[in-house]
Amino acid sequence: MATTTKYKPYPKMKPAGVDWIGKIPAEWNVEYMKNLGRFESSGIDKKIVEGEPLIQMVNYTDIYGNESRMIDSKRELMTVSCPAWKIPEANLIKGDLVFTPSSETTEDIGLSALISENLKNTVFSYHVIRFRFSKELNNDFKKYLCNNAFVWQQFSRLAKGTTRQILDRNDFKNIFVVIPSVEEQKAISDFLDRETTKIDGVVEKKQKLIELLKEKRQALITHAVTKGLDPKVKMKSSGIDWLGDIPEKWEIWKYGHLFLSSMGETILREDLIDDGKIPVYSATEENVNFGYVDSASVILNKGDLVIPARGNSIGNVKLVDKLSTTTQTTIYSKLIKKSKIDVRYVLYLLAGLKNIYFFFDRTAIPQITVDQVQNNDLCIPSLIEQETIADFLDRETTKIDGIIKKVETQIEKLQEYRQALISNAVTGKIKV
Repeated sequence: MATTTKYKPYPKMKPAGVDWIGKIPAEWNVEYMKNLGRFESSGIDKKIVEGEPLIQMVNYTDIYGNESRMIDSKRELMTVSCPAWKIPEANLIKGDLVFTPSSETTEDIGLSALISENLKNTVFSYHVIRFRFSKELNNDFKKYLCNNAFVWQQFSRLAKGTTRQILDRNDFKNIFVVIPSVEEQKAISDFLDRETTKIDGVVEKKQKLIELLKEKRQALITHAVTKGLDPKVKMKSSGIDWLGDIPEKWEIWKYGHLFLSSMGETILREDLIDDGKIPVYSATEENVNFGYVDSASVILNKGDLVIPARGNSIGNVKLVDKLSTTTQTTIYSKLIKKSKIDVRYVLYLLAGLKNIYFFFDRTAIPQITVDQVQNNDLCIPSLIEQETIADFLDRETTKIDGIIKKVETQIEKLQEYRQALISNAVTGKIKV
Protein backbone atom coordinates (compact mmCIF):
# COMPACT_ATOMS: atom_id res chain seq x y z
CA MET A 1 0.00 0.00 0.00
CA ALA A 2 1.41 3.37 -1.01
CA THR A 3 2.08 6.03 1.61
CA THR A 4 0.34 9.40 1.67
CA THR A 5 3.54 10.98 0.30
CA LYS A 6 2.38 10.13 -3.23
CA TYR A 7 -0.15 12.96 -2.98
CA LYS A 8 0.87 16.53 -3.77
CA PRO A 9 0.70 19.30 -1.14
CA TYR A 10 -1.33 22.48 -1.51
CA PRO A 11 0.69 25.23 -3.25
CA LYS A 12 0.16 27.88 -0.57
CA MET A 13 0.21 27.13 3.14
CA LYS A 14 -0.08 29.26 6.27
CA PRO A 15 0.46 28.69 9.99
CA ALA A 16 -2.70 27.27 11.54
CA GLY A 17 -2.11 29.12 14.77
CA VAL A 18 -2.35 25.83 16.64
CA ASP A 19 0.92 23.97 17.29
CA TRP A 20 -0.41 20.46 16.87
CA ILE A 21 -1.80 21.22 13.39
CA GLY A 22 1.22 23.03 11.94
CA LYS A 23 0.44 24.58 8.57
CA ILE A 24 -2.84 24.48 6.64
CA PRO A 25 -3.81 25.61 3.11
CA ALA A 26 -3.92 29.40 2.82
CA GLU A 27 -7.70 29.49 2.19
CA TRP A 28 -8.63 27.18 5.08
CA ASN A 29 -9.55 28.17 8.62
CA VAL A 30 -9.27 26.72 12.11
CA GLU A 31 -12.42 26.87 14.23
CA TYR A 32 -13.54 25.89 17.69
CA MET A 33 -16.34 23.33 17.56
CA LYS A 34 -18.44 25.72 19.67
CA ASN A 35 -18.42 28.16 16.74
CA LEU A 36 -19.89 25.55 14.38
CA GLY A 37 -22.92 24.48 16.41
CA ARG A 38 -24.16 23.29 19.77
CA PHE A 39 -23.47 20.26 21.99
CA GLU A 40 -26.41 18.79 23.92
CA SER A 41 -27.00 15.92 26.36
CA SER A 42 -30.35 14.16 26.74
CA GLY A 43 -30.64 12.58 30.20
CA ILE A 44 -32.54 9.65 28.63
CA ASP A 45 -31.75 6.29 30.24
CA LYS A 46 -31.90 2.70 28.97
CA LYS A 47 -35.22 1.72 30.52
CA ILE A 48 -38.92 1.34 29.81
CA VAL A 49 -41.39 3.11 32.10
CA GLU A 50 -45.05 2.13 31.93
CA GLY A 51 -47.18 4.88 30.41
CA GLU A 52 -44.32 6.55 28.51
CA PRO A 53 -44.14 6.36 24.69
CA LEU A 54 -41.70 3.82 23.23
CA ILE A 55 -38.91 5.17 21.06
CA GLN A 56 -35.63 4.07 19.49
CA MET A 57 -32.40 5.24 21.05
CA VAL A 58 -28.87 5.73 19.73
CA ASN A 59 -26.56 4.44 22.44
CA TYR A 60 -22.82 4.31 23.12
CA THR A 61 -22.38 1.01 21.28
CA ASP A 62 -23.92 2.46 18.11
CA ILE A 63 -20.88 4.75 17.88
CA TYR A 64 -18.12 2.68 19.45
CA GLY A 65 -17.01 0.02 16.97
CA ASN A 66 -19.13 1.54 14.17
CA GLU A 67 -16.59 1.39 11.36
CA SER A 68 -18.88 3.14 8.87
CA ARG A 69 -19.03 6.20 11.16
CA MET A 70 -22.67 6.61 10.09
CA ILE A 71 -26.06 5.80 11.59
CA ASP A 72 -29.16 5.44 9.42
CA SER A 73 -32.67 3.96 9.65
CA LYS A 74 -31.38 0.49 8.72
CA ARG A 75 -29.40 0.21 11.94
CA GLU A 76 -31.08 -1.85 14.65
CA LEU A 77 -31.42 0.40 17.68
CA MET A 78 -32.44 -0.15 21.30
CA THR A 79 -36.09 0.42 22.25
CA VAL A 80 -36.69 2.47 25.41
CA SER A 81 -39.36 4.78 26.78
CA CYS A 82 -39.14 8.52 27.24
CA PRO A 83 -41.36 11.35 28.50
CA ALA A 84 -43.15 12.78 25.45
CA TRP A 85 -41.85 16.29 26.09
CA LYS A 86 -38.23 15.11 25.85
CA ILE A 87 -38.54 13.55 22.41
CA PRO A 88 -38.38 16.78 20.34
CA GLU A 89 -35.42 18.02 22.40
CA ALA A 90 -33.42 14.80 21.94
CA ASN A 91 -34.32 13.98 18.34
CA LEU A 92 -31.77 13.17 15.65
CA ILE A 93 -31.80 14.72 12.20
CA LYS A 94 -29.65 14.41 9.10
CA GLY A 95 -26.28 16.05 9.67
CA ASP A 96 -26.09 15.66 13.46
CA LEU A 97 -22.99 14.13 15.00
CA VAL A 98 -23.13 11.91 18.08
CA PHE A 99 -20.04 11.49 20.28
CA THR A 100 -18.82 9.10 22.99
CA PRO A 101 -17.92 11.31 25.98
CA SER A 102 -16.33 8.53 28.03
CA SER A 103 -14.18 5.44 27.63
CA GLU A 104 -11.95 3.10 29.60
CA THR A 105 -8.92 4.49 27.76
CA THR A 106 -7.96 7.86 26.29
CA GLU A 107 -7.33 6.16 22.94
CA ASP A 108 -11.04 5.34 22.47
CA ILE A 109 -12.61 8.55 23.73
CA GLY A 110 -14.40 11.14 21.58
CA LEU A 111 -15.43 8.84 18.73
CA SER A 112 -18.23 10.20 16.56
CA ALA A 113 -20.81 9.01 14.05
CA LEU A 114 -22.84 10.96 11.50
CA ILE A 115 -26.63 10.78 11.47
CA SER A 116 -26.99 10.30 7.72
CA GLU A 117 -30.78 10.76 7.50
CA ASN A 118 -33.65 12.04 9.61
CA LEU A 119 -34.39 9.33 12.18
CA LYS A 120 -38.07 9.18 13.06
CA ASN A 121 -39.06 8.55 16.67
CA THR A 122 -35.39 8.29 17.66
CA VAL A 123 -33.43 9.99 20.45
CA PHE A 124 -29.90 9.76 21.85
CA SER A 125 -28.99 8.33 25.26
CA TYR A 126 -27.42 10.10 28.20
CA HIS A 127 -24.23 8.11 27.45
CA VAL A 128 -23.91 10.10 24.21
CA ILE A 129 -23.48 13.79 23.31
CA ARG A 130 -25.22 15.25 20.25
CA PHE A 131 -23.72 18.03 18.13
CA ARG A 132 -26.06 20.00 15.88
CA PHE A 133 -24.44 22.25 13.28
CA SER A 134 -25.42 25.88 12.85
CA LYS A 135 -22.76 26.48 10.20
CA GLU A 136 -23.06 24.93 6.75
CA LEU A 137 -20.75 22.00 6.10
CA ASN A 138 -20.85 19.26 3.49
CA ASN A 139 -22.80 16.45 5.11
CA ASP A 140 -20.44 13.62 4.13
CA PHE A 141 -17.42 15.65 5.26
CA LYS A 142 -18.84 15.79 8.78
CA LYS A 143 -18.09 12.13 9.48
CA TYR A 144 -14.39 12.85 8.94
CA LEU A 145 -14.33 16.22 10.73
CA CYS A 146 -13.62 14.78 14.19
CA ASN A 147 -12.75 11.17 13.36
CA ASN A 148 -9.08 11.80 12.78
CA ALA A 149 -5.87 11.62 14.78
CA PHE A 150 -5.50 15.38 15.22
CA VAL A 151 -8.85 15.72 16.98
CA TRP A 152 -8.43 12.49 18.95
CA GLN A 153 -5.12 13.80 20.30
CA GLN A 154 -6.98 16.80 21.72
CA PHE A 155 -9.61 14.55 23.30
CA SER A 156 -6.88 12.40 24.87
CA ARG A 157 -5.21 15.44 26.43
CA LEU A 158 -8.50 16.79 27.81
CA ALA A 159 -9.91 13.53 29.19
CA LYS A 160 -10.09 13.24 32.98
CA GLY A 161 -10.67 10.31 35.31
CA THR A 162 -9.10 7.24 36.87
CA THR A 163 -11.08 4.05 36.18
CA ARG A 164 -12.91 5.73 33.28
CA GLN A 165 -11.85 8.67 31.10
CA ILE A 166 -14.47 11.42 30.71
CA LEU A 167 -14.96 14.53 28.56
CA ASP A 168 -17.46 17.21 29.54
CA ARG A 169 -19.30 19.53 27.17
CA ASN A 170 -16.77 22.33 27.62
CA ASP A 171 -14.04 19.95 26.46
CA PHE A 172 -15.99 19.26 23.28
CA LYS A 173 -16.72 22.95 22.73
CA ASN A 174 -13.03 23.87 22.85
CA ILE A 175 -11.84 21.33 20.32
CA PHE A 176 -10.13 22.81 17.24
CA VAL A 177 -11.07 21.54 13.77
CA VAL A 178 -9.86 22.54 10.31
CA ILE A 179 -12.48 23.91 7.88
CA PRO A 180 -11.90 24.02 4.11
CA SER A 181 -14.37 25.58 1.68
CA VAL A 182 -17.66 23.73 1.12
CA GLU A 183 -16.46 22.76 -2.38
CA GLU A 184 -13.24 21.29 -1.02
CA GLN A 185 -15.16 19.55 1.76
CA LYS A 186 -17.08 17.65 -0.91
CA ALA A 187 -13.91 16.82 -2.84
CA ILE A 188 -12.24 15.56 0.34
CA SER A 189 -15.23 13.47 1.45
CA ASP A 190 -15.62 11.97 -2.05
CA PHE A 191 -11.90 11.13 -2.11
CA LEU A 192 -11.93 9.60 1.36
CA ASP A 193 -15.12 7.64 0.71
CA ARG A 194 -13.54 6.18 -2.42
CA GLU A 195 -10.11 5.43 -0.97
CA THR A 196 -11.30 4.10 2.39
CA THR A 197 -13.77 1.81 0.59
CA LYS A 198 -10.84 0.34 -1.36
CA ILE A 199 -8.81 -0.14 1.81
CA ASP A 200 -11.77 -1.64 3.68
CA GLY A 201 -12.27 -4.11 0.82
CA VAL A 202 -8.68 -5.30 1.07
CA VAL A 203 -8.92 -5.52 4.87
CA GLU A 204 -12.12 -7.56 4.63
CA LYS A 205 -10.46 -10.07 2.28
CA LYS A 206 -7.51 -10.43 4.63
CA GLN A 207 -9.82 -10.88 7.62
CA LYS A 208 -11.62 -13.67 5.74
CA LEU A 209 -8.25 -15.26 5.01
CA ILE A 210 -7.46 -15.23 8.73
CA GLU A 211 -10.79 -16.92 9.49
CA LEU A 212 -10.04 -19.62 6.89
CA LEU A 213 -6.58 -20.15 8.36
CA LYS A 214 -8.05 -20.48 11.85
CA GLU A 215 -10.60 -23.00 10.56
CA LYS A 216 -7.81 -24.95 8.87
CA ARG A 217 -5.80 -24.91 12.10
CA GLN A 218 -8.77 -26.17 14.12
CA ALA A 219 -9.58 -28.92 11.59
CA LEU A 220 -5.93 -30.02 11.56
CA ILE A 221 -5.89 -30.36 15.35
CA THR A 222 -9.27 -32.11 15.56
CA HIS A 223 -8.35 -34.71 12.93
CA ALA A 224 -4.92 -35.41 14.43
CA VAL A 225 -6.20 -35.97 17.99
CA THR A 226 -9.19 -38.13 16.99
CA LYS A 227 -7.96 -40.06 13.92
CA GLY A 228 -4.17 -39.89 14.20
CA LEU A 229 -1.63 -39.16 11.46
CA ASP A 230 -1.68 -42.49 9.60
CA PRO A 231 -4.49 -42.48 7.00
CA LYS A 232 -4.17 -46.29 6.58
CA VAL A 233 -4.49 -47.21 10.25
CA LYS A 234 -7.18 -49.73 11.17
CA MET A 235 -10.11 -48.12 13.01
CA LYS A 236 -12.54 -49.26 15.70
CA SER A 237 -15.67 -47.87 17.30
CA SER A 238 -14.92 -45.59 20.23
CA GLY A 239 -18.26 -46.40 21.85
CA ILE A 240 -18.94 -42.67 22.06
CA ASP A 241 -21.52 -41.31 19.61
CA TRP A 242 -19.96 -37.89 19.04
CA LEU A 243 -16.45 -39.31 18.63
CA GLY A 244 -17.18 -42.12 16.19
CA ASP A 245 -14.31 -44.38 15.08
CA ILE A 246 -10.78 -44.05 16.48
CA PRO A 247 -7.52 -45.89 15.66
CA GLU A 248 -7.65 -49.51 16.79
CA LYS A 249 -4.90 -49.27 19.42
CA TRP A 250 -6.18 -46.08 21.05
CA GLU A 251 -7.94 -46.17 24.42
CA ILE A 252 -10.69 -44.12 26.06
CA TRP A 253 -9.82 -42.64 29.44
CA LYS A 254 -11.73 -40.36 31.76
CA TYR A 255 -9.97 -37.04 32.24
CA GLY A 256 -10.26 -37.54 36.00
CA HIS A 257 -8.27 -40.80 35.79
CA LEU A 258 -5.35 -38.94 34.21
CA PHE A 259 -5.50 -35.57 35.96
CA LEU A 260 -6.40 -34.31 39.41
CA SER A 261 -8.41 -31.11 39.03
CA SER A 262 -9.65 -28.42 41.39
CA MET A 263 -10.64 -24.75 41.47
CA GLY A 264 -8.04 -22.06 42.01
CA GLU A 265 -7.93 -20.18 45.29
CA THR A 266 -9.84 -17.02 46.15
CA ILE A 267 -7.61 -14.06 45.39
CA LEU A 268 -9.10 -10.58 45.60
CA ARG A 269 -7.82 -7.59 43.66
CA GLU A 270 -6.64 -5.99 46.91
CA ASP A 271 -4.52 -9.10 47.62
CA LEU A 272 -2.38 -8.47 44.54
CA ILE A 273 0.97 -6.72 44.76
CA ASP A 274 3.28 -5.43 42.02
CA ASP A 275 6.32 -7.46 43.02
CA GLY A 276 5.96 -10.70 44.96
CA LYS A 277 7.20 -14.27 45.08
CA ILE A 278 4.36 -15.96 43.16
CA PRO A 279 2.79 -14.70 39.92
CA VAL A 280 -1.00 -15.06 39.65
CA TYR A 281 -1.63 -16.79 36.33
CA SER A 282 -4.26 -15.57 33.89
CA ALA A 283 -5.89 -18.43 32.02
CA THR A 284 -7.55 -16.01 29.60
CA GLU A 285 -4.30 -14.82 28.05
CA GLU A 286 -1.17 -16.84 27.44
CA ASN A 287 1.69 -16.19 29.87
CA VAL A 288 0.00 -13.12 31.39
CA ASN A 289 -0.02 -12.37 35.11
CA PHE A 290 -2.69 -10.44 37.00
CA GLY A 291 -0.08 -9.51 39.60
CA TYR A 292 1.78 -11.22 42.43
CA VAL A 293 1.23 -12.64 45.91
CA ASP A 294 3.78 -13.61 48.55
CA SER A 295 2.08 -16.89 49.47
CA ALA A 296 -0.57 -19.19 48.01
CA SER A 297 -2.33 -22.41 48.95
CA VAL A 298 -2.54 -23.47 45.29
CA ILE A 299 0.83 -23.84 43.57
CA LEU A 300 1.00 -24.47 39.83
CA ASN A 301 4.10 -25.96 38.23
CA LYS A 302 5.37 -26.08 34.68
CA GLY A 303 3.28 -28.62 32.76
CA ASP A 304 0.03 -28.13 34.69
CA LEU A 305 -3.11 -27.14 32.78
CA VAL A 306 -5.39 -24.20 33.57
CA ILE A 307 -8.95 -23.89 32.25
CA PRO A 308 -11.06 -20.72 32.56
CA ALA A 309 -14.31 -21.82 34.22
CA ARG A 310 -16.43 -18.68 33.82
CA GLY A 311 -17.31 -16.10 31.20
CA ASN A 312 -16.39 -15.88 27.53
CA SER A 313 -13.01 -17.58 27.98
CA ILE A 314 -14.45 -20.92 29.16
CA GLY A 315 -12.42 -23.83 27.86
CA ASN A 316 -9.45 -21.81 26.58
CA VAL A 317 -6.99 -24.30 28.05
CA LYS A 318 -3.43 -23.11 28.67
CA LEU A 319 -0.23 -24.91 29.60
CA VAL A 320 1.49 -23.45 32.67
CA ASP A 321 5.08 -22.48 31.87
CA LYS A 322 6.39 -21.54 35.34
CA LEU A 323 5.69 -21.73 39.06
CA SER A 324 2.56 -19.67 39.75
CA THR A 325 -0.92 -19.71 41.25
CA THR A 326 -4.39 -19.00 39.87
CA THR A 327 -7.77 -17.67 40.95
CA GLN A 328 -11.19 -19.00 41.90
CA THR A 329 -12.53 -18.56 38.34
CA THR A 330 -10.06 -21.10 36.98
CA ILE A 331 -9.86 -24.90 37.08
CA TYR A 332 -6.32 -26.27 37.31
CA SER A 333 -5.27 -29.84 36.49
CA LYS A 334 -2.19 -31.77 37.62
CA LEU A 335 -1.12 -34.89 35.72
CA ILE A 336 -1.20 -38.09 37.81
CA LYS A 337 -0.40 -40.62 35.01
CA LYS A 338 2.95 -39.10 34.06
CA SER A 339 4.29 -42.27 32.44
CA LYS A 340 1.28 -42.46 30.12
CA ILE A 341 0.62 -38.87 29.00
CA ASP A 342 2.31 -36.10 27.01
CA VAL A 343 0.49 -33.02 28.32
CA ARG A 344 0.98 -31.25 24.98
CA TYR A 345 -1.20 -33.90 23.32
CA VAL A 346 -3.98 -33.44 25.89
CA LEU A 347 -3.75 -29.68 25.42
CA TYR A 348 -4.34 -30.11 21.69
CA LEU A 349 -7.11 -32.65 22.33
CA LEU A 350 -8.99 -30.28 24.63
CA ALA A 351 -8.49 -27.38 22.20
CA GLY A 352 -9.63 -29.43 19.20
CA LEU A 353 -12.83 -30.57 20.91
CA LYS A 354 -13.42 -27.47 23.03
CA ASN A 355 -17.09 -27.10 22.06
CA ILE A 356 -17.80 -30.68 23.18
CA TYR A 357 -15.66 -30.89 26.31
CA PHE A 358 -16.62 -27.49 27.67
CA PHE A 359 -20.28 -27.20 26.74
CA PHE A 360 -22.18 -24.88 29.07
CA ASP A 361 -25.65 -23.44 29.44
CA ARG A 362 -26.06 -19.90 28.09
CA THR A 363 -26.87 -18.36 31.45
CA ALA A 364 -26.22 -14.86 32.73
CA ILE A 365 -22.81 -16.03 33.99
CA PRO A 366 -21.76 -19.08 31.92
CA GLN A 367 -19.60 -21.53 33.84
CA ILE A 368 -18.28 -25.08 33.93
CA THR A 369 -17.52 -27.28 36.95
CA VAL A 370 -14.64 -29.47 38.04
CA ASP A 371 -16.91 -32.55 37.86
CA GLN A 372 -17.80 -31.71 34.27
CA VAL A 373 -14.13 -31.49 33.32
CA GLN A 374 -13.15 -34.65 35.22
CA ASN A 375 -15.93 -36.66 33.55
CA ASN A 376 -14.80 -35.94 29.97
CA ASP A 377 -13.82 -38.91 27.78
CA LEU A 378 -10.39 -38.62 26.13
CA CYS A 379 -9.09 -40.73 23.25
CA ILE A 380 -5.52 -41.65 24.17
CA PRO A 381 -2.90 -43.25 21.88
CA SER A 382 0.43 -44.64 23.07
CA LEU A 383 2.86 -42.16 24.64
CA ILE A 384 5.13 -42.38 21.58
CA GLU A 385 2.21 -41.59 19.25
CA GLN A 386 1.10 -38.73 21.52
CA GLU A 387 4.58 -37.23 21.24
CA THR A 388 4.57 -37.68 17.46
CA ILE A 389 1.17 -36.00 17.13
CA ALA A 390 2.14 -33.17 19.48
CA ASP A 391 5.41 -32.59 17.57
CA PHE A 392 3.48 -32.54 14.27
CA LEU A 393 0.91 -30.10 15.60
CA ASP A 394 3.58 -27.89 17.19
CA ARG A 395 5.26 -27.65 13.80
CA GLU A 396 2.15 -27.19 11.64
CA THR A 397 0.27 -24.79 13.92
CA THR A 398 3.42 -22.67 14.24
CA LYS A 399 3.46 -22.34 10.45
CA ILE A 400 -0.21 -21.34 10.35
CA ASP A 401 0.18 -18.96 13.29
CA GLY A 402 3.09 -17.32 11.49
CA ILE A 403 0.98 -16.72 8.39
CA ILE A 404 -1.88 -15.36 10.52
CA LYS A 405 0.54 -13.00 12.27
CA LYS A 406 1.82 -11.69 8.93
CA VAL A 407 -1.71 -11.07 7.66
CA GLU A 408 -2.65 -9.36 10.93
CA THR A 409 0.39 -7.09 10.54
CA GLN A 410 -0.70 -6.28 6.98
CA ILE A 411 -4.18 -5.37 8.26
CA GLU A 412 -2.69 -3.19 10.99
CA LYS A 413 -0.57 -1.31 8.44
CA LEU A 414 -3.57 -0.85 6.14
CA GLN A 415 -5.61 0.57 9.01
CA GLU A 416 -2.76 2.89 9.98
CA TYR A 417 -2.52 4.07 6.38
CA ARG A 418 -6.29 4.57 6.26
CA GLN A 419 -6.21 6.77 9.34
CA ALA A 420 -3.17 8.71 8.12
CA LEU A 421 -4.96 9.35 4.83
CA ILE A 422 -8.02 10.75 6.63
CA SER A 423 -5.97 12.89 9.01
CA ASN A 424 -3.76 14.32 6.27
CA ALA A 425 -6.71 15.02 3.97
CA VAL A 426 -8.87 16.84 6.53
CA THR A 427 -5.99 19.01 7.77
CA GLY A 428 -4.75 19.95 4.31
CA LYS A 429 -1.46 18.06 4.37
CA ILE A 430 -2.31 16.49 1.00
CA LYS A 431 -4.26 17.92 -1.93
CA VAL A 432 -6.96 15.60 -3.26
